[in-house]
Amino acid sequence: MLTTERLELWQPTATDLEQLFALTEDAQTRRFLGNFEPNMADSFARLHRNAGSWALHGYGSFMVRLRGEAAIIGNCGVFHSWRDMPGLNDVPEAGWIVRRDHWGKGIAGEAMRAALAWFDGVHGPQRIGCMIDAGNAPSEKLAGALGFVEYHRQMGDEGEAVVLYERITTN
Repeated sequence: MLTTERLELWQPTATDLEQLFALTEDAQTRRFLGNFEPNMADSFARLHRNAGSWALHGYGSFMVRLRGEAAIIGNCGVFHSWRDMPGLNDVPEAGWIVRRDHWGKGIAGEAMRAALAWFDGVHGPQRIGCMIDAGNAPSEKLAGALGFVEYHRQMGDEGEAVVLYERITTN
């Protein structure tokens, strides 16, 4: 577990399934997560991909909670991915999802700063990719604040523009 002033970041557990589903149930929350209707099978796969990243690579996304509370309000961190996109295959990738009732409160930034500091401290400085749908201004702004810079744009499967970012740290 990592803690910040307001948050607790936990590795995922099997008991997080229903709350992870609830996190992506809101249409506005998943607007920039791809074109899908949430269901338990999708949430199960998302949870198990995340747990697999932790098991195989020693890092993954954290379940984010307000300090001392049980409800998951976000899923943020660095996970191992394969996206079939330039520079996003078999690499660490940063990502964040925050429940809509917590938007605009700096939750994603606070969680990601903690997750990136932890990642850098444990795994050493290295390149981390990030993928954001064009037009997602809050995430684009956060990516820049976290040190990510754009390196490629391409059209996604659904015809939407996807912007690829990277954060490269060195000793």
